[in-house]
This record gives sequence, C-alpha cells and structure tokens, in this order.
Amino acid sequence: MLFAAGSDLDDLVKAYDSGADALIVDLEEPQTPMTEQVRTRARAIVAEFLDGCVAAGTDSERPLLFCRVQPSRTGGLWKDLQACLRPALTGVAIPKSYGPDDIVAADAVLTNAEVEAGRTLGSTWLYPIFETAEAILDARSIAMASPRIAYMGGAVSRFGDIHQALGYRWTAAGQETHWLRSKLLVDARATGIRYPISGMWGGANDDLDGLRSFATELRDLGYYGMMLGNPAHIPLVHEVFTPASSDVAYWRELVRLGDEAEQTGEGPVLYGDPNQGEGHVVHGAHVESARLNLEWARALGL
Repeated sequence: MLFAAGSDLDDLVKAYDSGADALIVDLEEPQTPMTEQVRTRARAIVAEFLDGCVAAGTDSERPLLFCRVQPSRTGGLWKDLQACLRPALTGVAIPKSYGPDDIVAADAVLTNAEVEAGRTLGSTWLYPIFETAEAILDARSIAMASPRIAYMGGAVSRFGDIHQALGYRWTAAGQETHWLRSKLLVDARATGIRYPISGMWGGANDDLDGLRSFATELRDLGYYGMMLGNPAHIPLVHEVFTPASSDVAYWRELVRLGDEAEQTGEGPVLYGDPNQGEGHVVHGAHVESARLNLEWARALGL
C-alpha cells in the first residue's frame, strides 16, 4: 500500500503506475503547512486524479484506491469526501481515531456522502489507521464498529503520530513496536480481517537489507502486506510477501494427502523427513491451513 501526496498531481500519477497493489491518496496532511488554501487545491487535484482512474475492480493491473481523509471530529470529513468519492475509489482511510465512536461517526458521514455521490450505500470501505494509544488499546472494538472495515493493522511510523503517542525511539530492528504490531494483528484476525496490513519502514531509502528484514518479520508475524512511502521499495516488498513456488507446492501436497486420507480412511498421514517433528505427522489443522494458504495464493494469481 503506497502513500502519495494529494497535493501533487504528478506524484499521484507516478504512484498509480508504480505497480503497488493499493494506493492511499493523502488528503489529511499531504504537506506542511496544511492551510485551508492548500486543502482546497488538494481536493481539486484529487478529484481530477480520481476522475481519470478506472473504476474499482475493472482492471486487476491497477491499484485499489483509498483516500486518507480528515477525522470526522475535525469537521473537514464532508468536504474531503466530496472531493474523493469518485467511481474509482475503493475506500477511505480514517486517521487518529480514539475509539469506536470515531468510526461510527465516519460511517454516518460516509453514508450521507454516498447518497450525494450516487454510490451504493455501504459500498465504500473504511480503513482505520491506529495512531493513538487509546485506539491501540481498543482496536478490537474499533474493528467491530462498522461492517465497512476491510483492512487494519499495526502501521508504525518513525516520526508520525504513533511515535508521539507512545514516545518510543525508532530502531531498524523494530523491537520498540513489536508489541503494538502483534497486538493489532491479533485484534484484526479476531474480528475477521483476513489479510492485515502493517508498515512502515522508517529507515534510509537505500537500506534495502533493513527493509527486507523488517518486511520479513512482518510476514513472519502474520501480516500479508505493508504500507510504503517509496515506490522504489515495491518490488522488494512484493518479493517478501508473495508465497514462493515451493510453499505453494507444499500446501498442495498437504491438501492432496489430506483428501486422500479422507477418501481411503487410512492413516496416519506422514510427510517428509521424520526429523521435522510436528511437520512430519499431518493433522487436520495442517491441511486446513494449507487450504487457506492456497486460497490466498490463488487470489494473488499464483
């Protein structure tokens, strides 16, 4: 998921063609200072950009389009939605929530905006971004506050709001944010969010080893993607989060063995070297996990 400033049309066009799977157009704070004059100009830019994009779901080669808008409590959400609620838009990212009431309010404003825009009610997704200590603590309730919520996760930042809220000192190893990323992952999965997203890499743009280590840890934790601020990092992140052909072959073999055992009634089901321990004796949970992973791989076109 690539961020792009809503105040820069050239940046948006480049991001749209970058190969990212999703794009977050930033209307909340694309630059500093964020005066009302800048906001007005950015809304016009975003509207023009989105009007030139293909409708959501019509071209699998194009990214899903989200727009980060102002929280409802600021009074600016309605104007942001008037600019970005175009046919190409998939959803809106809601920053700086403190609890489920913020999501309920955003849902209500969004419903009215959908009527105004002629969109199907409930068709616009919500993506809460966790940037306050209160939101991290109450993430499960936030995730359950609206049926529109499609994605969430522990999106960290080196200098942003979440850094201010918790007071950590950023490190490339990421130990200081490991707990919050783990906590939000569990909250996301517990509320039915299948493919949680995390991020962001706060290191130097040319520290590709650091980025790879961080992205690999996110995948190892259970995340299925991450936010990015640099389009040059997209190929590496795709590589880390895409299942290897050997993984797909392993999952297919487990499903084959499980189906065969169900048909014949013979067991136990064994796979590979006995030295693998738990991995050698195949149980139903292993087979069902393989099925879910294959479903993910098929959705990725693998």
